[in-house]
Amino acid sequence: MDGVIHDHVAIVTGANHGIGAATAQALARRGCAVLCTFFRVADPDDPGTPRAYRDNRARDAATVIAGIEADGGAAAAVEADLSDPAAPALLFDTAEERFGPVDILVNNATGWLADSFAAAATDRLGRTLEPVTAASWRRQFSVDAMGAALMIGEFARRHIARQATWLGFPEEVSYGAAKAAQENYTMSAAIELAPYGITANMVHPPVTDTGWVTDAVRAHVAASRTLIHIAAPGEVAEVIAYLASDTAALITGNVINLR
Repeated sequence: MDGVIHDHVAIVTGANHGIGAATAQALARRGCAVLCTFFRVADPDDPGTPRAYRDNRARDAATVIAGIEADGGAAAAVEADLSDPAAPALLFDTAEERFGPVDILVNNATGWLADSFAAAATDRLGRTLEPVTAASWRRQFSVDAMGAALMIGEFARRHIARQATWLGFPEEVSYGAAKAAQENYTMSAAIELAPYGITANMVHPPVTDTGWVTDAVRAHVAASRTLIHIAAPGEVAEVIAYLASDTAALITGNVINLR
């Protein structure tokens, strides 16, 4: 599933760890120049979330960039808060100044938090739950829904302007709703932007061990009839890289569920 991505430029959001970092590395290995964007988050201590995962979310993308460059790839990093409406233009300007026009966008960043309508203090995996409030909703939707939509809009405007033709959850209620909005934006983009040679697909990864998987999570997956596999970030990244390749130029408007 290598695909061909030589001479292309990608922006990958949330690329300082996990699936985002693995995707940036997978694209770079295939000859794509990558702008890795990230936003460091200082998560509060939570007995249900491993320290390593919280540390990953708080770090920059220097290690990712160094690894790509050590393998002969081209990459740069920019820290940006996608809840800021000015961020998309900044990111695309930076990528274009450094590498040229962007023709691959991977919306991976997440404003994840666990919240619930119920009054429980923790979820079934022992992670601290917040009640749904206006503030928690804004934090979630400003990144997962609004940020993704603005990035797609910026990509589309620039792509069309240069006349490019390359084809290229319970207990987490706000997270699930924001992801549903992102899916709707992506499917709409697949239809509206198809005449301009833009493809758009949504990848739903399985439970992916980006550092947050605990023994309780593993037990939950093992007991589940619908959760089949705990994936490594690199496994998910290979699928995303394939969808971004010339080989997958006819694949668009799909929600791809990985198991």
